[in-house]
Amino acid sequence: MISERMVEAINKQINEELYSSYLYLSMAAYFEDLGLKGFANWMIVQSQEEKDHAMKFYYYLASQGAKIKLYEIKEPPSEFEGIKSVFKQVLKHEQHITKKINELVDIAEELKDRATFNFLQWYIDEQVGEEENAMEILNKLEFIGDNKNAIFMLDRELGQRQYIPLVQDKEG
Repeated sequence: MISERMVEAINKQINEELYSSYLYLSMAAYFEDLGLKGFANWMIVQSQEEKDHAMKFYYYLASQGAKIKLYEIKEPPSEFEGIKSVFKQVLKHEQHITKKINELVDIAEELKDRATFNFLQWYIDEQVGEEENAMEILNKLEFIGDNKNAIFMLDRELGQRQYIPLVQDKEG
């Protein structure tokens, strides 16, 4: 049986994941305004994935017979200082989410909650990829600088990203 402390922590993580989705959607809107449809597409896919991450937690709690509590989602920023600045924020945000996932793992270990500990391993692996993707794009942006042709090419590359939904059901 899942403890109330773990349930509360996961409910808070659902909010973190939904905020992530909202943040990336705001970043997508910023790129739309700049006419960078590929960058916008990358962010929209990222937003959809974050919503999936929230739902994976949601279904896990439901499978445990736990009370799901949804908290207010804070408003994300809507103004940004350039492409590179956005991806610096993406990396910083993903590092924040990694820290939050690690805190959940710490709680599961402390409570000897093996089921939740096992469930959280997927998120640990996922966060490694999230940070790697953000760093890769940031490194490309550092390399190309203000070269508009290279930014255009990167925009086309990022426009190729496709959303692949997680398989989700009541079993998570």
